[in-house]
Amino acid sequence: MAIGLIGIIASLILLITLAYRGVPVIVAAPISAFVAMLLSGVPLLPTFTEIFMPGVAGFISNYFLIFLTGAIFGALMLASGYATALAQVITKWLGPKRAVFATVLTSALMTYGGISVFVAAFVMFPLARELFKAANLPRRLVPSTIALGILTFTMTAIPGAPQIQNIIPGQFFGTSTFAAPLIGIVAGILMFVLGMVWLEYRSRALVRKGESFGDTTILESKFGRGADLGLSQPESDQEETREGVRNVASPPRASEDSPDAEGKAPRTLVPPNNIVPFIPFLLVFIVNFGCTMFVFPALDWSVLEDEKFGGITLADRSATWAVLLALLAAILSVLLFNIRRIRNLWASLIDGAKNSLQPIFNTASEVGYGAVIASLGAFTIIRDGIFGVSSNALITSAVSTSVISGVTGSASGGMTIALNAFGPDFAEMAEEQGISMEALHRITSMASGGLDSMPHNGAVITLLLVCGMSHKESYKDVCVITLLIPVVVTAIMIPFAMIL
Repeated sequence: MAIGLIGIIASLILLITLAYRGVPVIVAAPISAFVAMLLSGVPLLPTFTEIFMPGVAGFISNYFLIFLTGAIFGALMLASGYATALAQVITKWLGPKRAVFATVLTSALMTYGGISVFVAAFVMFPLARELFKAANLPRRLVPSTIALGILTFTMTAIPGAPQIQNIIPGQFFGTSTFAAPLIGIVAGILMFVLGMVWLEYRSRALVRKGESFGDTTILESKFGRGADLGLSQPESDQEETREGVRNVASPPRASEDSPDAEGKAPRTLVPPNNIVPFIPFLLVFIVNFGCTMFVFPALDWSVLEDEKFGGITLADRSATWAVLLALLAAILSVLLFNIRRIRNLWASLIDGAKNSLQPIFNTASEVGYGAVIASLGAFTIIRDGIFGVSSNALITSAVSTSVISGVTGSASGGMTIALNAFGPDFAEMAEEQGISMEALHRITSMASGGLDSMPHNGAVITLLLVCGMSHKESYKDVCVITLLIPVVVTAIMIPFAMIL
């Protein structure tokens, strides 16, 4: 048992090391699982084929359509010019003097509107750069400012968020993306306010020290001015979720609808006016909310009793189906508004579909790794330790989800691993303690978006890469925004959730 525990710990260290060094998790996860299996003395081939692969396949089966439609929507919004137009309109309304607020608000609208993290970061960087330049604010704050909008409250807290981190708990607790709206709204406001306070404090403090937009960055000191523009998108290894880019070593490949080797923006269409770009985002919310609250409950779902559907209920799939329909409606709206230019968008649609594969396989590979770890005898020690932290379902779920997400550097992967291993136990504990499944959903979702933002997290690497900043320059602020604040807010909200 002791050797098995050592094997689990060694495999975790290996997974973190490989991810931090840029090895794609689709490769790092099975290698790390192999180390754990080898030291635990379990049969290798049966464990790989009967435990690892079903874990991978299960995640893909549940969430492939979400990844697919999300990636296509993001690609179409970028190629149609709608994402850029929306950002430009909002920043024009607010003006350069409110550079931080304008960047956060625009980033948040994109993420809450269904745009993937990677696309939002790519679109926002050049706009944030111009805003920060006009306000003469230090560039080191650009990654953390974008991060507040796309990696915190709009991803895990605000009800209805179409991001995968807000969908996964519904599969285990029979809840929707609008679960525990009061808890989510309060938590979202706290994350936003605390994040803005930190960013405003930091911007003023750095300006007082004499820092400005024109200061030379570490990359520029090594490679010359403009180095930040040459690192905006390593296309071959992108991952369009919070898990971000896993392998950042490959150079960008120029193509018609992607940044070229010099980091130039992709060729896009021009939207007809300033209102149309907002419509697809509004559709995501309207369709998601309408299906969840009104349409689905009003329909007859007796067909699900058929054995071929595996005995699922509406509660089991409501969150996934609602977001799926919302994204499809948004995709259709973009195509209809550009019906005369649909040939120009077709290549982007295909690229979006292709780009959905690596993100889901990366996360699924982590889930397969988690399935292997959970199957080992030594895992009972970890299980007992987790449930020994507290007898409260919310605390236990938050701690386990946060720790595993931190180890894997993946919010969705860590949460899936935790819920696959302990989900039924959490639900049973919550029911016995009179805690609603909706509260459990919201706390678990928020907990996934905290410790996952360790330096090896792919989203951190993505943001720094896109913005041309190093960990030394910008990680401190990114850490406060995406790790410290979400963890503190989640801890604050647990007692609040207990009394609701």
